[in-house]
Amino acid sequence: MRLILLGPPGAGKGTQAARLVETHKIAQLSTGDMLRAAVKAETAVGLQAKEVMDRGDLVSDDIIVQIISDRIEEADCVNGFILDGFPRTIAQADALEDLLEHKNMQLDAVVELEVDDEVLVGRIENRAKETGGARADDNAETLRKRLEVYHAQTAPVSDYYKKKGMLRTVDGMASIDEVAASIDTILKEATAA
Repeated sequence: MRLILLGPPGAGKGTQAARLVETHKIAQLSTGDMLRAAVKAETAVGLQAKEVMDRGDLVSDDIIVQIISDRIEEADCVNGFILDGFPRTIAQADALEDLLEHKNMQLDAVVELEVDDEVLVGRIENRAKETGGARADDNAETLRKRLEVYHAQTAPVSDYYKKKGMLRTVDGMASIDEVAASIDTILKEATAA
């Protein structure tokens, strides 16, 4: 099973991804984690990425796609994977499509958790109160900035997959269990097709 989880920061993607990893024995692939691992392992592409990051520049899509290409070949991805944090742009979605086609793979589902921005701000404010602000990004101002970036850059990826007939949406404001049940239904339909 190969899928993408989309949704704004704080929508619950991490919570749902962890459950899917356990239930389906697939790997959760976070681009940030993969990038750090490639740099630490000093792979060829990791060394390229380190050089770019050491200059203070953003790692190019080409490098990220190569890291994903290498990563999905690893043993823990044999049953599939969840892409978390990728693709963030239309260009990345195109690059992912080319990569998967080259490897004779395809996505089983693209699931978007839809959540109202103000509900997300409330969730973050509550989490900050509960944890005493343990996470640096647990404040409304930071979240609002992240939401602006999400709507400008990443939300168009939803339309990209919608036009391809692949996007399935879930009410991310429902309970964790209800969201999980909706995702399970989508995945059963996707793998039965």
